Amino acid sequence: MNNEPILILADPNGNAWDFAKEIYNKLNSSEDRNRRYHLGEVEIKKFNDGEIFAEIKENVRKKTCFYVHDSSMNPQDWAISLAIINDSLMRSSAGKINNILPYMKYSRQDRMASPRTPITSSVIAKIINQRAYRVITTDLHNPTIQGFYDIPFDNLKAYPVIINHLKKNYPEFLENAILVAPDIGSAKKVEGYVKRLGLDIAIANKKRKEAGVVGEMTIIGDVQGKNAIIVDDMIDTGGTLIKASEVLKEKGAKEIWACATHGLFSNNSIEKLENSSFKKIIITDSIPQKSKGKIEVISLTKLFAEAIFRISHGKSISEMFRN
Repeated sequence: MNNEPILILADPNGNAWDFAKEIYNKLNSSEDRNRRYHLGEVEIKKFNDGEIFAEIKENVRKKTCFYVHDSSMNPQDWAISLAIINDSLMRSSAGKINNILPYMKYSRQDRMASPRTPITSSVIAKIINQRAYRVITTDLHNPTIQGFYDIPFDNLKAYPVIINHLKKNYPEFLENAILVAPDIGSAKKVEGYVKRLGLDIAIANKKRKEAGVVGEMTIIGDVQGKNAIIVDDMIDTGGTLIKASEVLKEKGAKEIWACATHGLFSNNSIEKLENSSFKKIIITDSIPQKSKGKIEVISLTKLFAEAIFRISHGKSISEMFRN
């Protein structure tokens, strides 16, 4: 086995540093993983005119690098800084450049929504394909995006982490619960929860007036007297979730919770969710943030640490999700 150390890289002045540091700590938590992993620094900053500058602060020559990118950046800075970090690593003779992207931005622009529009997910893939060896992300909005990549691509699943958290901390809530898909298209995403929790599923069938505006909604399934858990891959404006919670309440649901991987929370959505019918909203730290009010944040660092360990030791990723 190659004895060269494996580098976990992030910007210590960015919001991904704590995520990367916790991955490093978990990788070095047992003897079989000891001394192969090192935590290293990169620097990302802006010049006065707004141009982004990046510098690798470690010797990466011939070393396998796992670069943890900051998902809390605005999408434009996220894309450009990722491109120039990868270029810096390539020009520094890094062995393998692995991009850790807990939340893959632009993943909702996965097709031509109308004539004369781009497929931006494909554009991002071209940028990453040029320099990176591998991408590791969580819960792509559309898994078919993987087809845009010509390199290994691991789309990790967050639901086992969320399910374990629910089972460990809220068993009484689960005793009388039903899972709710926020729309018909999301029903497939709820299957992992259904199989592992053994709960029934209801579907919120919506008619969207326009982008970001939810119209009429009906609930398919019996939620009367049950605790409802709405499951989705992301929460952005929260409009669909809030509408679904209102309809669920009207249909006789008791406590209403939501679980999602990515908490984008744009357009003052946290304030709206705090004032909604929700009792609790569970998300992960794929986008760095802290628990507050109704929002409860759980960590994916153990999931990513296990994936990095398996990749760097030639073990299967898919086995992580079989049980």
